[in-house]
Amino acid sequence: MPGVVARDGWPRDAGDSITVARLRYDGGGDWYANPSSISNLLQAIGDRTGVPVARREVVVSALDPTLRDHPYLYMTGHGNVRFTAQERAALREYLLDGGFLHADDNYGLDESFRREIAAIFPDRELAELPPDHPVFRGLYTLEDGLPKIHEHDGERPQAFGLFEDGRLMVFYSYESDLGDGWEDPDVHDDAPEIREAALRMGV
Repeated sequence: MPGVVARDGWPRDAGDSITVARLRYDGGGDWYANPSSISNLLQAIGDRTGVPVARREVVVSALDPTLRDHPYLYMTGHGNVRFTAQERAALREYLLDGGFLHADDNYGLDESFRREIAAIFPDRELAELPPDHPVFRGLYTLEDGLPKIHEHDGERPQAFGLFEDGRLMVFYSYESDLGDGWEDPDVHDDAPEIREAALRMGV
């Protein structure tokens, strides 16, 4: 994702492949939603950029000893998210030390995600990202910012971020549902242009 730069020590060796780590969480929400999304996104990244990518996601929890091996952490779901105090502390350390989290609202995630991210970072607030933010100016330019993939209740899509010294460490895509757009075409029967918008945002 453009505009995401890890601190020293985080980039992998040049020969290593990029992967995305899916965050497993408690609270009742379906952290495993959109099972084909990440593999499709990784394939698009590889095909369109030539960057070596893994064939599939990995799954980690906040307390997983391999968490720091994965600079890109992704979470989604339709329901409740709840972290323990230890998990919150681990995520805060991971993010402040150079990690990146993309939280993708799959409709129903918003209230609990905002509660948890506020508990992890009580000293800062999510800020809405304007359409001209660098995160929308990568391989593709998205003039209108975050694309609308699924209508749900018809609210406009919004992108939010948390920053550390100017580095985007948390990206929250709300009322967009990018993961649905990354899924296999026959899962949601999205129009080709909708899937393409989602993939362009991810790439």
